[in-house]
Amino acid sequence: MLEIGKKAPYFEGLDENGRTIKLTDFIGKKLVLYFYPKDSTPGCTAEACDLRDNYQRFLSLGYEVLGVSKDSQASHQKFIEKYDLPFHLISDTETKILQDYEAWGEKKMYGKVSVGTIRTTYVIDEQGIIIDAINKVKTKEHTAQILS
Repeated sequence: MLEIGKKAPYFEGLDENGRTIKLTDFIGKKLVLYFYPKDSTPGCTAEACDLRDNYQRFLSLGYEVLGVSKDSQASHQKFIEKYDLPFHLISDTETKILQDYEAWGEKKMYGKVSVGTIRTTYVIDEQGIIIDAINKVKTKEHTAQILS
């Protein structure tokens, strides 16, 4: 995981609509940058819906929310439409952002080792500094983890 207190790595990627989103778009706001394995899977849906259900609370506290996965823009569009997600999702098919944020690598699931997205969330302050890092994400209670 990236170190709390350090500058967040610059990122630039395309959202579900093909628009470029970059770290500097969030200067002056706090950012919840969450990395998740796959659109429309049970854990990822629970996490996205928890963030959706608390989105107005995040906004009222000065936060923006942004998700990143390896899925395509089309997959993100369907995921957003199906679950009425109010925030953008970046398509990182080349895994550059995932790797820069140490959210891509070896993981164990059901005793098998594979390489893929490691569910991780970073909270970045108004100046682009990492102020929190969560790697043991509770998908149904993620907002509480972030705001605690």
